[in-house]
Order: sequence, then structure tokens, then C-alpha cells
Amino acid sequence: MSHEFLLDVSRLQFATTAAFHMTFPAVTVGLGMFLALMYGMYMRTNNEIYLTIYRFWRKIFAIGFGLGVVAGIVLTFEFGLNWGRYAHAVGPILGVIIGMEVVTAFFLEAGFLGIMIYGDGRVGKRMMFFATCMVAIGAFLSTTWILAANSWMQSPAGYELVNGQFRPTDWWEAIVNPSFVWRYPHMLIGVLLAASLLVTGVGAWYLIRGTHRDFARRTFSLGLGVISILIPIQLFVGDSVARFMIVNQPSKIEAMEGNWNSTNTGWNVFVIPDQQDQRNLVQVSIPCYGSILAGDWSCQTPVPGLKNTPSERQPPMVFTFWGFRTMFYMAAAIFVLTATGTLLRLRGRLYSTKWFHWLALLLLPSGVLAIIAGWVTAETGRQPWVVYGQLLTSNAVSPLSPYLVLGSLLAFVGTYAALLSIYIYYVVRLVRAGPDDPEATSIAPRRPGLGPQVRPVAGAADEPDATVS
Repeated sequence: MSHEFLLDVSRLQFATTAAFHMTFPAVTVGLGMFLALMYGMYMRTNNEIYLTIYRFWRKIFAIGFGLGVVAGIVLTFEFGLNWGRYAHAVGPILGVIIGMEVVTAFFLEAGFLGIMIYGDGRVGKRMMFFATCMVAIGAFLSTTWILAANSWMQSPAGYELVNGQFRPTDWWEAIVNPSFVWRYPHMLIGVLLAASLLVTGVGAWYLIRGTHRDFARRTFSLGLGVISILIPIQLFVGDSVARFMIVNQPSKIEAMEGNWNSTNTGWNVFVIPDQQDQRNLVQVSIPCYGSILAGDWSCQTPVPGLKNTPSERQPPMVFTFWGFRTMFYMAAAIFVLTATGTLLRLRGRLYSTKWFHWLALLLLPSGVLAIIAGWVTAETGRQPWVVYGQLLTSNAVSPLSPYLVLGSLLAFVGTYAALLSIYIYYVVRLVRAGPDDPEATSIAPRRPGLGPQVRPVAGAADEPDATVS
């Protein structure tokens, strides 16, 4: 019983840390690419509005990046402390992959982040653009290595077992493992959507208030345009991930669909499962839709049930089902948003339809929530395995006092809640303050030995604070 309690609190602690950490890369990876695009547009057009957009979102990127790095470091310590047996077993493979993230991604980001944040007006435009691109590429590489490592746990390949350790035999197979091929683009598109929804939502807020209209129109239109391109692709890639799991992780699909017996030809919209009694206390289904999704329009093909998997090898249905449904429902809402936006754009009403702006603002956090829900689906649906089919989670946890782990969990929850509250407060405060006036913040030629000069606003030459150095 104490081992089960230790396992539960250790998993909950890691899940809490991972969810907090994922909140920030979910936004910063996409924002990094957005910043590179905005500065590139500024260089090409010399239009001050793109510089204003760049400076505004750079502040939000910087604080999110810092918090994400801190939370990521905590995860690394938890691997060795709470999951020492796991770290010993997978270290020869995952240790190298995560090390590659440090060597490539972190070095790029650490080398150029300072220039990106503080070099405005101190270095040339080309260097600013180059530094921003390097930071964006670093964030991109970080996502690549993390997905390679996690996907290896979902579909281990390119290894041999030697004295309880996974030893690499083919690095290409280990890194570009079977699930990585689909999960990586799924995650990459997800972070781009999350950042685009944030940009679109903030633009919608300014349109609702009728302030910073040039900034609002450009960011709202651009963010919505990116979402319009990406969401259909994401739905296709997500379906491909599910088809991969049908063959390679059937128990995850069974839990995702919310059936116990293989008799339901419908698609479950809502279930309250009872894992112990292997039944659903509440179940709401769309008749025949499950069969249709399987390619059978005759309503004769049932959806596989979780009882096909022995009870000791079943993942927890409640987390897997609702993780997937949350992700799917968010994707459906985003699709409705972009379809409506496309129609309004064609009718010339994109910037004047207030209820649509409120809808965009309401869906601002949906991208981040969908990513977290997707990770819940992936990780709980893999249970009871930490390395699918090879290493049980119960055999991977460190032999610690469960009450010490519980105490650290409570401390983490309090700390993360405080940090997340501060982050949200900071972002809300920046949004309320609004972007700087392009005319008031345009960079003047720098005089030797001085910081960046700011041109005075027309008519303000006699004011004592007309210029800022």
C-alpha cells in the first residue's frame, strides 16, 4: 500500500511540474518564430508598427522563457531523485538526447537571448534579426529533442537491454522512432497554434476597446490567418497519431474512446468511468459515429473496449478519455473560430464584428489547454508503462518516503501557483498598458558612448521628458 501511495504522489508531482513547465514553451516556441517574422517585416518595410509589435511581444516572450527554463531544470532533478530507477535504466539513451538539447538549444538561446532583449538600438538591425532567429531556432530545437526523448518512451527503438539498461544500437532509429514521425509535427503545430491564439486574443481585446487599432488589426489578422492555415493540418496530423496508436498502443485508444465492451458503434461525448467495476456510471454517445470514423457507414463496426486489455495493464480511463476529449473539443472550437473568421474576412467585417472579437478573446488560452490535455492523454494513456511494453512505472520510482514526496508536492503546488499568478498578472498588466506609440519609440541614430536615443513626439520638443536615453 505504501508503494502504491509513493507511486501516486511521485507521478502527481512530476505531472504538476510538467504541466507548469509546458505552459511556457507552449507559448514561447511559437512566439519566438513570430518575433523573427515581425523583425524581418520591420527590416523589409521599415514600417514602425512591426517594430512596435516586436517590442511588445518580446517582453512577454522573455518572462515566459525564463519561467520555462526554471521549471525545466526542476524536471531534470526529478528524473534523478524521484525516478532514479528509471534514470538508471534509460540514461544511456535519454541522457544523451536531453544532453543534445542542452548543447544545441540552450547554447543558442543563451548566446543570443541577451542581444535580442537588450540589443535594440545598441546593435545593427541585421544582428538583431540574426539574434532573434537564433533564439527562435533554439526553441525549435528544444522541442525537437524533447519530443524525440518522449516519443522514444512511447515507441522504444534502436536499443538492446544489457543488465537492466537500455543501450543504444542505432541512434537514428532511437531518435527518429516510429511515434516521433507523427508526434513531433503534432506538437510543433500545437505550439504555433497556441502562440497564434494568444496574439489573436490580445489583438481582439484592443479591437473591443477600440485602442491601438493599427497594432490590433495587424496582430489579429496575422494570428487568425496562421490559425486558418494550421488548424486543418493539425486535425489531419492528430488523426494520423491516433491511427498510429491503434496499431502500436491499442489500450490507449480503448481508454480514449471511453468504452469497456466492444459493442458500442457510437462515439462517446461524455462518460464518467468506474475503473474498479469496469463500467461507465454515465455515458452519452452520438449513435453510429464511432463506426463512421472507422470507415463503416453501415453502423456495424463497434469501437474497441478497454476490457480487451487485462485490468493490470489498463491505463486510467478517466484521465485518458478526458485528456483526449478536452484536446479535441478545443480543436473543434478553434476550427469554428477560424472558419467564422474566414467568412467575416471575405465579407469585410473582420474588424467590426464585436461578438467575434469576444469569441477570439475567450479562446485565447485554448491552445495551451489543448497542449496540456494532449500531454495528459499521451502520458496517462501509456500507463502502466513508463517505457511502453518494456519498463513498468511501478518499477521506475525511487524508494523514497511517500510523505516526503507529498510534502515536496505541496510545496511545488504552492510555488507554481504563485509563479503562474505573477506571470498572468505581468502579462495582463502589459496588455492593459498597451504597445508603445511607434512615433514615440522609433530608434534614432545612436551617438557614440550612449544608449539608444528615442525621437521626440512631434510637438513635444519643449517637454522635459521628450527624449529618453
